Amino acid sequence: MIAELGLALLWMAAALACLSLVAGSLYLLNGKGDLAALVRPASVAQGVLTAAAFAMLIALFVRSDMSVELVARNSHSLKPMLFKVAGAWGNHEGSMLLWLTILGLSGALVAIFEKRLREDTLVATLAAQAALSLGFFAFLLFSSNPFKRLPIAPPDGQGLNPLLQDPGLAFHPPTLYVGYVGLSVAFSFAVGALITREIGPAFARAMRPWVLGSWIFLTLGITAGSYWAYYELGWGGWWFWDPVENVSLIPWLAGAALLHSVSVTATRNALRAWTVMLAVVAFSMSMVGTFIVRSGLLTSVHSFAVDPERGTFLLALMAIYIGGALTLFALRASSVAEGKKFALLSREGSLVINNLLLTTILALVLLGTLYPIVAEAMGEKISVGPPYYNKVAGPLALILCLVMVAGPLLAWRKDDGRKLWSRLPAAIFAGSAVLFGLILFGGKVGVLPLLGMTVAGIVAVASLAPLWGRNLRRTPLPTWGMVIAHFGVAVALAGMAAESAFIKERLVAAAPGETVTVDDFTVKFVGVRPIAGPNYTAVEGTLIATTPSGHSFTLRPEARTFPGLMGGAPTETNEAALLTRPGGQLYAVLGQPVTGADGRADRYQLRLWWKPLVWWIWLGGALIAIGAALSLLGRAQLLTLWRSHRARKAEGRYA
Repeated sequence: MIAELGLALLWMAAALACLSLVAGSLYLLNGKGDLAALVRPASVAQGVLTAAAFAMLIALFVRSDMSVELVARNSHSLKPMLFKVAGAWGNHEGSMLLWLTILGLSGALVAIFEKRLREDTLVATLAAQAALSLGFFAFLLFSSNPFKRLPIAPPDGQGLNPLLQDPGLAFHPPTLYVGYVGLSVAFSFAVGALITREIGPAFARAMRPWVLGSWIFLTLGITAGSYWAYYELGWGGWWFWDPVENVSLIPWLAGAALLHSVSVTATRNALRAWTVMLAVVAFSMSMVGTFIVRSGLLTSVHSFAVDPERGTFLLALMAIYIGGALTLFALRASSVAEGKKFALLSREGSLVINNLLLTTILALVLLGTLYPIVAEAMGEKISVGPPYYNKVAGPLALILCLVMVAGPLLAWRKDDGRKLWSRLPAAIFAGSAVLFGLILFGGKVGVLPLLGMTVAGIVAVASLAPLWGRNLRRTPLPTWGMVIAHFGVAVALAGMAAESAFIKERLVAAAPGETVTVDDFTVKFVGVRPIAGPNYTAVEGTLIATTPSGHSFTLRPEARTFPGLMGGAPTETNEAALLTRPGGQLYAVLGQPVTGADGRADRYQLRLWWKPLVWWIWLGGALIAIGAALSLLGRAQLLTLWRSHRARKAEGRYA
């Protein structure tokens, strides 16, 4: 009954999306106000019903209802409750329903709270959001029904992919999806503004919170995903340039460019056409990522689907949405003025350069991601890995950081180069100190890590410059947010560069009682013991790491085995053990037993890494998200004050 109710709710929500689209379109054509009055409540009801349908799916997983095909394929009665719930979105159909739920709720929030736009622009925006929802409703209902029943219910399910049975992965996909769907709202705002030709500060102010919010969630999602891959996969890396990682990074890059561009439009009434185009590009990149992950083009721990029919459906949706938006932009481009002029040496000019660098990096990453897919389709096997990305994206990213240093120190409209130079001595001194310190005392360091740490020093000091000479208590939250976010970039960059430059690795086959040295740590392999988890068995190793000062720490890496369910083969995973110190992390992985000459497995493979400052990478990501959140909160406060001012003025309290 729950499955049938969930499916019925989906159909009703789809009908409401259709109503919003039709009523909104007719209103825009003939201007009848009674049609416009339908759009807001229909959008709200659609969001509520879609969320209720998703709640039904979660209930099916919680109850372990194996008569539902999706539950039988992705859950098991013995799984911990957290992973039962996470199983609802740890698959293709469930993840698409989650996507659709966030899409519907976003439209509902726009319908309830948006007061800044003209009525026709808001209706056009909600109609565009309904059109997006309608396409995904069709995709879900006709090709990916999450509530499909099995003719005969199996006694138990196949279980969730063991690699996904991790608390971090329970929250990583929803976080990314909120980010992706936030970009869909920006896309809808852009389409609505193009339809009604209302492209100016009001449109940008309405869009900016959604761009900022989506970028926060994308930052958190990518940061969490990076950390999950780091400790769960046992490879010791924090970014692999996996194609599915790349397609989450690409919308983040587009969102970063859009965030800076929309701020210029909102505050300076400039870059109008560029802001609209970036809104289209940002959501288009999230659509491209959705297509790649769910079309069967890639085989990855991140990918869900291997059905080309679904890929064709998504490709058609992508062509309709992206092609339609670009066509509309082309038709309206001549009527979209760029707004106020500005000099190249100005804050606006630095943001334009920032945007160009971000979009160039985006294009290069997209090229490296898609080229092997296209080449394979033409019969040629090509692999594009870290060397390509590091060579083409790394230098541009460093230049981008240097532009980020100058931007906040420049005046709007026009500035003087000598004045800018006078604001930079402290940052230049910091970078020079880092550079010469590394050259003199750092040993052999690669060029890119050396430049990375130098630029990190410059950015760290320069990011604090907007606070110099100010009353910190009266400094607006958006300014604090910018400072913290830019400082977070410096922290993350320093972590990336230091880990790349000074990493130490040991791979040994050790017997109980033997010791291994990695960097300044002496690691003793005590032995192994079997343990049992809630739905797995494991061999747990015990390592004692001793520092030069004599302090000892225990690490317990595991080699886990998940039983093969429904006739499948067992799955083996590694759980790394981490020892976090101020200067970095000691990373330990327990590998396979090594059989000696007598046939006994008396030794085990051990992989040990010392990773200097690696945890700064995720600290930096968290600081970036916190800074963006403070900026969002500050904008909300300013909006409240502005509305209060307008209300009082309307009441005649102001002369």
